[in-house]
Amino acid sequence: MIDDGGALQRARDLHASSRRSFLIGSAAAAALSTDLALTRLIQNQRQQNRILPLDDDRARRRFPRDRWVLFPGFKTSWEEGLWILDSLRPALTRRGQLTTMGYSNRGLDINNIVATMNRYVANFGLEKLHFYGHSFGGMVAVEVAARLRDRGVPVELIFLDSSPSSRFDVRDQRMFNGVVQLYEAGLRVPISLRGTYELGERIAHKNERTWGQIVQQALEQLSPLAPSNELVQSQASYIYHFDVSRFRLSLGGTKIVFAGNPEDEVVDYSTAPAGWARELPDNVVNTGYVTKGALPAHASPQWNPEIYQPILSTVESEYLPLAGGGARKIAF
Repeated sequence: MIDDGGALQRARDLHASSRRSFLIGSAAAAALSTDLALTRLIQNQRQQNRILPLDDDRARRRFPRDRWVLFPGFKTSWEEGLWILDSLRPALTRRGQLTTMGYSNRGLDINNIVATMNRYVANFGLEKLHFYGHSFGGMVAVEVAARLRDRGVPVELIFLDSSPSSRFDVRDQRMFNGVVQLYEAGLRVPISLRGTYELGERIAHKNERTWGQIVQQALEQLSPLAPSNELVQSQASYIYHFDVSRFRLSLGGTKIVFAGNPEDEVVDYSTAPAGWARELPDNVVNTGYVTKGALPAHASPQWNPEIYQPILSTVESEYLPLAGGGARKIAF
């Protein structure tokens, strides 16, 4: 005897299950579509390099014509660049107002960065520049400083935060070389693949981060605010081809200070500061500052301001003394 009631119930259950699956799938597709649209919108808005200020009233009054400029590291978004600056605000505002360079999502273009900086200096009538090179941003800071000097705009000091002096200071050579080869062959890494790899990399180096940091960095990577793949791959290519020896005679009196961490698993602490000192002997004045205890160990002022702020205050006192040995008169 056929159980018609049971068959009907199973049909109803199947229909309900299919409907739920359809609705869930539709919702997921809509969310993905919205995210992709938002990503495109934000990245289209960031087609040009932009200098982003971090306002500070006291610094504005004290240093109307002096600036600290942060050159962010590999895969660092505009928002994270401002976060880094904010974490260092108590120290850096002792010598200038704060700004960060927002790289264009079209890709890293040093000519455009130099032009952007040159316009910025002219528009605000700046007199003193100090550069903060965050990780690979130290390479960019050195080249920009050398090229600005050719235009009559000297940079007083460059602070290198765990910056590689060449591609050979990068520890994960296999991944790094693969990214560059794909980029130069005209291939772009899908953001999903990039995000999956980087999440695995962070978990593999769990000793460098807390679980909270891993989760936050993974979410940032998936955010529409994250740098475009075009920018990330062009940054890798820049690191790969960087030759610091080109700037040996181009920096004038610019002083360079290096700070790093022996526990760094991204940039080789045993070779990077030695490379800078060897190639720029007339400019590197100190490679002895150590960010020991910082987690992650590599270029992480936003996570460890209590370690970085005293170092920067000491660097400023030593290499950026105020005129007259005291505080500048504050204009109200």
